[in-house]
Amino acid sequence: MFSTISPSFRRHVFNQGKRFKSELSASKLQIKKTDTLRPLVANKDLVFGNSFTDHMISVKWNEDKGWDVPEIRPYENLSLAPSTSVFHYATECFEGMKAYKDKNGKIRLFRPDMNMARMNKSTERIALPQFNGDELLKLISEYLKVDERWIPSERGYSLYIRPTMIGTQKTLGVNPPSDALLFVIGCPVGPYYKTGFNAVRLYATSEYVRAWPRGTGSAKIGGNYAPGLMPQRLAAAKGYQQNLWLYGPDHQLTEVGAMNLFIIIRDEHGQPELVTPPLDGSILPGVTRDSIIQLAKDWNEFKVTERKITMPELRDLVKAERVMEVFCTGTASVVSPVKEIGYMDEDLKIPLDPNDSNAQAGPYTKRFNDAIYAIQYGEVEHPWSVVIN
Repeated sequence: MFSTISPSFRRHVFNQGKRFKSELSASKLQIKKTDTLRPLVANKDLVFGNSFTDHMISVKWNEDKGWDVPEIRPYENLSLAPSTSVFHYATECFEGMKAYKDKNGKIRLFRPDMNMARMNKSTERIALPQFNGDELLKLISEYLKVDERWIPSERGYSLYIRPTMIGTQKTLGVNPPSDALLFVIGCPVGPYYKTGFNAVRLYATSEYVRAWPRGTGSAKIGGNYAPGLMPQRLAAAKGYQQNLWLYGPDHQLTEVGAMNLFIIIRDEHGQPELVTPPLDGSILPGVTRDSIIQLAKDWNEFKVTERKITMPELRDLVKAERVMEVFCTGTASVVSPVKEIGYMDEDLKIPLDPNDSNAQAGPYTKRFNDAIYAIQYGEVEHPWSVVIN
């Protein structure tokens, strides 16, 4: 009987079917567990990003069909053709988030909704598919239950989670990929820096630029990171732990390595003021950055300002003894205090704790760090800490 239907009606039915693409759905999840479990790594032996759990999440996408059945499967290598678009046109983005275990053994995530929203903005920026963030969080929750033994229980340790999406279309052509792969892996981690919560030295670089307004600096894409590797090596050769990225002829402060920057100064009235560069499209909207700002506003003890600040201005504030503390923030390191900034052949000393000559962080920096940790590990009840089991 189908042969009697007009060609125009057949095209209509076909096109209607294309419109109803399959959405990402945790209800379709299939789980295949590994036969051989990897040996756990002792906390003291963990190197950030070097050890991985037994399983991973994997979901394929096609522009005609939509999202395929999500899988939790054994951690394994990917098999991709040499012509896959991600290799040639950097169609790749990712997120960084962590899972924690509280004193009662419950698994917690820190503001995971923000990671999902930011990842969707990143995928949109480089023409990769959108997804339902709530559904991906459900998948991540199931993955964490499967690999729960990999989540460290000691304070200061966690499971770093890396959701990633790549374009997998097999063609050499600068076009939005027709195929993509979403996968999630995890690795147990301790302190990001081997020195722990100790102050670092920054090199203010004007020779190279990390990002620019209306570019891709506000998206968490792989293409933002590779160009910073060589300048980072140069900074390390000079004895600095990270680059402080400057932008424009006036040397505007932007980010520190792959972290957000905060400065606590004394304003014209001698009162503390927390200053951070604004989100102008060149700066990644960090989850920890937003948390610091919200905490400071909740404390209501000093002014919080998002504004442009230049390196010459910061240098003048340091010399006028109006800089109280400088620190940077990110998921990996949480809060990193800064003790020195190299700029134009001059090392600017940044105050730490005026009441403790051996301190590695100022009192506000330490307070922010402790407050974030307390929420992440469920030591205080807070809506930012999401229990998944």
